[in-house]
Amino acid sequence: MQPKPTFRGAMKILLHICCGPCAVYPVESVRTKGHRVQGFFYNPNIMPYREFDKRAATLKEYAARIRLPMIWDRTYDLEGFLRSIIFREAERCRFCYYTRLHMAARVAKQGRFEAFTSTLLYSKFQNHDLIRELAQTVVREVGVPFYYEDFRLGWAEGANKAKKLGLYKQQYCGCVFSERDRFLTQPEAKK
Repeated sequence: MQPKPTFRGAMKILLHICCGPCAVYPVESVRTKGHRVQGFFYNPNIMPYREFDKRAATLKEYAARIRLPMIWDRTYDLEGFLRSIIFREAERCRFCYYTRLHMAARVAKQGRFEAFTSTLLYSKFQNHDLIRELAQTVVREVGVPFYYEDFRLGWAEGANKAKKLGLYKQQYCGCVFSERDRFLTQPEAKK
């Protein structure tokens, strides 16, 4: 098992971002700690394409507003995403998290970032423990440290700022199953 990385001083961190509103608090938090942060948009899970495009446009506007440098991967591999979860629908979040974290780590390695992280850690509706577990798997596979911070602590603050900025806020995580589930059940915060 690899030793847990110790982060000291300012680092160059790649932040995987799922959408503009979810980026508000994490970007501010990482910057406040003195780190240089660059955003990375890669979200092949978002359906339909109009929603994907709307989230990307909102993030582009927000990133320009706060001068956040971005790396964009607007690959829309709907078939690939669906193939990865077919017959494993109950485990779809595991595959979705892993795909995005793995790609973020690969981009971080290529760009010589000192660590990577994700706005997935901001949402109180995501499985936080699973995200951390998968991030550690990715660390072992790719070799780039994972910067962990519980961004949920700023959930209300980030949501309020996003609202004041007029950022488009989606009503579901991204995949067609999460779109369906928002109408069938009331989401509970996951631990």
